[in-house]
Amino acid sequence: MDQINEFVDERQKSWCIHCGEFIESVDSNRDHAPSKILLLKPYPENLPVVQICKQCNEGFSLDEEYTATFLSCVLTGSTNPDTQCNPRAALILRKSPNLRARIERAKKEYQTLGGETRTVWIPETGRINRIALKNARNHAFFEYGEPMLQEPNSIWSAPLETLTTEQRSEFEKINMEADLAGWPEVGSRMMTRLLTGQDFSDGWIVIQDGTYQYGVVQHDGILVRSVLFNYLATEVYWAD
Repeated sequence: MDQINEFVDERQKSWCIHCGEFIESVDSNRDHAPSKILLLKPYPENLPVVQICKQCNEGFSLDEEYTATFLSCVLTGSTNPDTQCNPRAALILRKSPNLRARIERAKKEYQTLGGETRTVWIPETGRINRIALKNARNHAFFEYGEPMLQEPNSIWSAPLETLTTEQRSEFEKINMEADLAGWPEVGSRMMTRLLTGQDFSDGWIVIQDGTYQYGVVQHDGILVRSVLFNYLATEVYWAD
């Protein structure tokens, strides 16, 4: 990725964007946006990072591990560590038999009328949505300099293949949403992207091709969408 500097209002950086605590009054560290566990090695250069409080950063860890591991198991069709597409997930499954058993219990098989065996995975949606929200807050802040401290008006996550043709088309056309939006604040990274096209593809910011991409639009609020491993779609929306 290209490194893009920003020159937004420094006062917007005074708080942890997740809990609202003043950054200077608490221990803080840098958090990757998206969560690094959702990417594959070798990692892209110049990954987006934001400064948040250490307590919040550490508090997301278990849900991040669950999300990355569950997604890897779904994509490979198994909780076997040796078959995982995400090496971090394989390591977690080996080190945490309890989590492996928990995810295995979420795997349901059934027979179709034609006698074919199908598999359905039942996610812990709340945990996945918490990570979707965490990353969405980071993306909005990194691109627009907007700390979205309030709870979102809506949040959802679902496999792309479960969306109807119309829903998927609407979701993927984030560049159409951007066309309706006003121009971002001068000095923001999103303004630079719009002017230069850096890391942009049809309105999506591609962190790692085929692994993670996201889009952020400021129009009647803030809309953040992401796609993980060309499989999982997420959307978080804050109304004005």
